[in-house]
Amino acid sequence: MVGPDFEAPDAPRVSGYLPEGTPRPTTSADVHGGSSQVFLRGRDLPGEWWRVFRNRQIDAFVAEAIRNHPDIAAAQAALRAARETALAGEGALFPQVSASGSATREVASLASQGESGNTSPYNLYNASVSVSYALDVWGGTRRQVEALEAQADYQRFQLEATYLSLTANVVTAAITDASLRAQIEATNDIIKSEQEQLKLVQRQFELGAVTQSDVLSQQSNLAQTQATLPPLQKQLAQQRNQLMAYLGRLPNEDRGEHVTLASLTLPRDLPVSVPSSLVRQRPDIGAAEANLHKATATVGVNVANMLPQVQLTGSYGRAGLTPDSLFSPGAAAWSVAGSVAQTVFDGGTLYHDKESAVASNEQALAQYKSTVITAFRDVADSLRAIEADASTLKAQLAYEKAAQESVKISRTQYLAGAVTYPSVLTAEQNFQQAVVARVKAQAARFTDTAALFQALGGGWWNRVDQTAQAEPRTNAGYFQDH
Repeated sequence: MVGPDFEAPDAPRVSGYLPEGTPRPTTSADVHGGSSQVFLRGRDLPGEWWRVFRNRQIDAFVAEAIRNHPDIAAAQAALRAARETALAGEGALFPQVSASGSATREVASLASQGESGNTSPYNLYNASVSVSYALDVWGGTRRQVEALEAQADYQRFQLEATYLSLTANVVTAAITDASLRAQIEATNDIIKSEQEQLKLVQRQFELGAVTQSDVLSQQSNLAQTQATLPPLQKQLAQQRNQLMAYLGRLPNEDRGEHVTLASLTLPRDLPVSVPSSLVRQRPDIGAAEANLHKATATVGVNVANMLPQVQLTGSYGRAGLTPDSLFSPGAAAWSVAGSVAQTVFDGGTLYHDKESAVASNEQALAQYKSTVITAFRDVADSLRAIEADASTLKAQLAYEKAAQESVKISRTQYLAGAVTYPSVLTAEQNFQQAVVARVKAQAARFTDTAALFQALGGGWWNRVDQTAQAEPRTNAGYFQDH
């Protein structure tokens, strides 16, 4: 076969994703979701990676999304279509046989023979079989089949990418939903505390112990805190709509199922694939490699088109005036022919088609390399995020505790007349911000973990994502259209 033979590019020759190699265990914080996490180099990923959170509701969400989301059905159908196209392309490797038959009743004119009048009507029966076979001397047809099979591989990896994206989005959406609920709950607790503080200040004002400006300041602080609640509720409502979309439901089909941060388990052990394995694990890299394979095979197709084309044809038939006469000795007619065709001049069409394929192959190689770089960056980003957010949660927890203690002290000092009321307000505002920031940091630990599993490929090679909808239909009716 003419044209280049495809060889998968080598994996990057690096030993790790970060300059210092595999990260050390993360720091820990004395709060839910604050445990230390350990990175295990070379550990394989589970097929159903979302189960590491040990949450039945997340498991149910993912199962429903896989079962219902139309993107999965579309990816399955696209894979089946590509496989059917590849099988159809293989038909060109075989002889093409056609049969025909005809029955004609006619009257021949004698004018062509210089005579007048017509002959008597007669019947003419024909039956024939024709065979044609394009010899794939240069392998152009085989290269075309190779390109079609590479396209099917591309769609297979697109299916895996769809699964990975959908499952990761469902998990992240469920965790974000839990985070917003926790932020709303914390904000409501702060509002309740500030309402009680307002009642206390009002009683003190009535007794003449404080000024009216202190009451107004506390009312303003309470209103400011209450104003942070509607945006959180808006985010939660929109997040629920997004989660319903991932599940394949409409917004009004929300049945209220949700996850809480307290119900999630932060996995201690985190797998980190070796770099040489990542290029085999990431669906986007697999799709880019299949696209490169297709482009390489297409170069061979275009080179073969520039060379002589050899065609063999043969036919065998019978003709007679009656159906019975079709089988008489003199009714047979046959022919065998071979032809060689070579384009002599086409204005450079075939040459530039070949050069276009070469350029497309170079483009596909560059795109493959870009995809690999992006994949390594994703893993490195996830590792850095897990490290940094573990430290952030520890710092936020310390800040929250300090802010909470500051509120207690400032209130006591205010009652003793040691500080002014603005000092109390500042302490309360700092505490409110610290609580919300701590909740966000808790949720980030879980979303970082999901992001790492997604960046490493999601373990699709340890599960079966293809259904009957992705397989060629060999037992369907020949003319069935659905």
